[in-house]
Amino acid sequence: MSSTPTRCVLFDLDGTLADTAPDLGAALNRVLEEEGLAPLPMSATRPVTSQGVRGLLRIGLGIGPDDPDYQTLAQRVLKHYAAGICQHTRLFDGMAAVLDALESQRVKWGIVTNKHARFTEPLVDALGLAQRAACVISGDSAAHPKPHPAPLIMACERANVPTEHSIYVGDDLRDIQAGHAAGMRTIAAAWGYLGDGEAIHEWGADHIASTPEALLDVVLGINVQ
Repeated sequence: MSSTPTRCVLFDLDGTLADTAPDLGAALNRVLEEEGLAPLPMSATRPVTSQGVRGLLRIGLGIGPDDPDYQTLAQRVLKHYAAGICQHTRLFDGMAAVLDALESQRVKWGIVTNKHARFTEPLVDALGLAQRAACVISGDSAAHPKPHPAPLIMACERANVPTEHSIYVGDDLRDIQAGHAAGMRTIAAAWGYLGDGEAIHEWGADHIASTPEALLDVVLGINVQ
């Protein structure tokens, strides 16, 4: 990627660091059940998971934020999600080894997500990462969420690492946009949810990693088996 030393790797949460799709999809399906509608399969909900409730309600009920019922339905989905926030959520296969390898090389790592802190903090704690991350920045931590660079700049300040020595890893176009706007290098996570918009190779990321393990080839030039 670049000869600039990597001192910090920042990860998006949903679809990059952790597979949250099962619990978010289940929350949507609870609302669909309450509305007398059939549940959606994971194949339908998974691609939009990184878009949060907005994406879920779009495919589940065909509504957007301008719909008069949107806010009420969104809060119902979030209530169900909060009640089962880490029942089936797990780190992606290989990600635990990636975090171990970064720590062994004394490279800091952190989390920057658009998920609000009331969901981020209990989830990160349940995954056993709260005491390990150099920073955890939620969607309501900074003045603006991604794709604005503010959350990534805040993360680097918390980690005490310049943005030019940091890499942001994400599975959505706005992650790459935010990383570039913050002046850091970016890696698109091809194992993630990827959304239903532009193809990943059109995002303009500095690199595309096919698996979590492939990150280490890019970031550190080492392999984890």
